[in-house]
Amino acid sequence: MQIRLAKQQDAKGILSIYNIEVLTSAATFDLVPRSIEEQMAWLSEHSGAYPALVAEEDSEIIGFASLSPYRPRPAYATSTENSIYVHRDHRKKGVGKLLMQEIIRLAKVYGFHTIIARINDTQEASIALHTALGFSQVGVEKEIGRKFGKWHDVMTMQLLLVSDPQ
Repeated sequence: MQIRLAKQQDAKGILSIYNIEVLTSAATFDLVPRSIEEQMAWLSEHSGAYPALVAEEDSEIIGFASLSPYRPRPAYATSTENSIYVHRDHRKKGVGKLLMQEIIRLAKVYGFHTIIARINDTQEASIALHTALGFSQVGVEKEIGRKFGKWHDVMTMQLLLVSDPQ
């Protein structure tokens, strides 16, 4: 398995993983599958300091992770939010851990101070992965999203990358 920066030609592989989650889970609060054009635009937005990574095995995309701006106001510039998705057939094989380790490493390289993860509180594997990599729970937004006729809570987790005594 190889972890690398995502390229435009990875759009279809990423889309196949993401759209399954849109249609069948509350891991994402998107309600409508993305088009290939939307996925390519997303990839364009996830370059430079806000990268997207893919896990590739035998020329197949089996997972992806990304960093995104946390909030648009300037004071949040050193904070970032992460996302991670692993193809259902490749879960519990260490793919998520490798993707997360690399996204954390890149966040440090790009000078971010903290990573925020916002996770549907039913996503136990994602919560466990983030916890294992040093994230701490810092809050829960109650009934913040509605999908499949049900209200969902979102757990906010945080990893401080740099310790600043000021």
